[in-house]
Amino acid sequence: MIHCILSLSRRNGWALALAALLAAPASAQTPAAQATSPLAPAQTATALAAPAADAPPPSPDAQQAYMAARDKLVQIRTLRRQTNTQSSTGSGFFVSEDGLLITNYHVVSQLALEPERHRAVLVSVSGQEAPVQLLAIDVLHDLALLRVAPAKEGSAGAEAAAAPHYSALPLRPSSRPLSGGERIFSLGNPLDVGFAITEGTYNGLVQRSFYPRIFFGGTLNPGMSGGPAIDTQGRVVGVNVAKQLGAEQLSFLVPVEFVEQLLAQGREATPVKGAMHGEVTRQLMAHQKDLVDRVLSGSSRTERYGPYRVPVPSETLARCWGDGRERRSESLFDFERSQCRIDSEVFTGDGDVGGLGMRYEAYDAPRLSPWQFAHTYGSSFANEPLRKRGNRVRTGYECREDFVSGDAQLPLRAVVCMAAYRKFSGLYDLTVLAVSVDQPRQGVLGRLNVSAVSFDNAQRLARQYLQGFSSEAAQ
Repeated sequence: MIHCILSLSRRNGWALALAALLAAPASAQTPAAQATSPLAPAQTATALAAPAADAPPPSPDAQQAYMAARDKLVQIRTLRRQTNTQSSTGSGFFVSEDGLLITNYHVVSQLALEPERHRAVLVSVSGQEAPVQLLAIDVLHDLALLRVAPAKEGSAGAEAAAAPHYSALPLRPSSRPLSGGERIFSLGNPLDVGFAITEGTYNGLVQRSFYPRIFFGGTLNPGMSGGPAIDTQGRVVGVNVAKQLGAEQLSFLVPVEFVEQLLAQGREATPVKGAMHGEVTRQLMAHQKDLVDRVLSGSSRTERYGPYRVPVPSETLARCWGDGRERRSESLFDFERSQCRIDSEVFTGDGDVGGLGMRYEAYDAPRLSPWQFAHTYGSSFANEPLRKRGNRVRTGYECREDFVSGDAQLPLRAVVCMAAYRKFSGLYDLTVLAVSVDQPRQGVLGRLNVSAVSFDNAQRLARQYLQGFSSEAAQ
């Protein structure tokens, strides 16, 4: 059995709202969603990269590109104020002569969320160090805009580092889009061992990426995050952001158009003084609205599992992967298992949020008695993990359980659970568990997980999900 917590504290009426959702008739309609152009899930990635020891030597063009860009590159270090030790390192580059720099948001997320504990500095290729200030962030595209801090009076070293003019990298204009196979050079400081350049190719945009990402056919390693990717003329075409785990020459860049947008937004901004939880929350609210609108406005799609049909995301948003066990003479039952995931997560500094996933298990046990099947089936339902205790990021799950009917009057046992974010006010994690209870030896179990959605959108998603279950016999 799933143990439900009914004494809710984070929001008045939360229990009543969950109860109302589960009690809603199958014919209840979800609010109309604004149609958007679905872009799709980003590839599973990690933060970044350097050339392998056995990589071929750089081409003359790569050497020329490196020499032309090296004085515009910096390493970005986030330091603990109390101990002055490094807590993260990444790369960055100058985009204006008056000291504006671009890097990834995840490189400076500690500075954005805990400025009282962290500060940031740049280190040039020649080893000079200077403090930097945070001006603006784009959490959804993983970008941050920095400025070299003004020199303090009487500090000769800072005065030298804060010279009034800096060499900046030009941005490739949007009127000159990249062509497939065009060479790109990525620069940064991999693994804090020194500045380096890697050569690769432009392979278009990543398919089913929720936000646009350039598919870079080259190597990136940790520490290169936030560094520039340039064309053969030395113009920035993207920003290093991630690599595909378990793959070679499969990396991702943020397109330069989002650098232009952040520059326009933050060029005249004053340096950020306090924690930016409010701004991160505002951007996450926009993200979850976009995600829910795309999911609910997309074409309704179901997949067959034995005698049942279950809801799955649109193919423009996600692919589903499955496995199972074929029935054999010695097997008491067989099952199918699948998982669908929209890779829409964004990094906040407190982990990745904003994703949506669905998981299914379908059971068929003609050789078991109804009691034996109920025991096995119920154990699978009871073993579904739920976070009962909260942590510094979220409260524990609070749940409501009931029996409901899917869209075709398929009886379901359902549990709807939500957990509130402590510092991103108004955002919740949602989990919906549903199992069919119409057959004595067959059944399907489904689970929906969504992170960082508003209360109202959590209700909309849960309702549509439960209404998506049906029986093939009822079709």
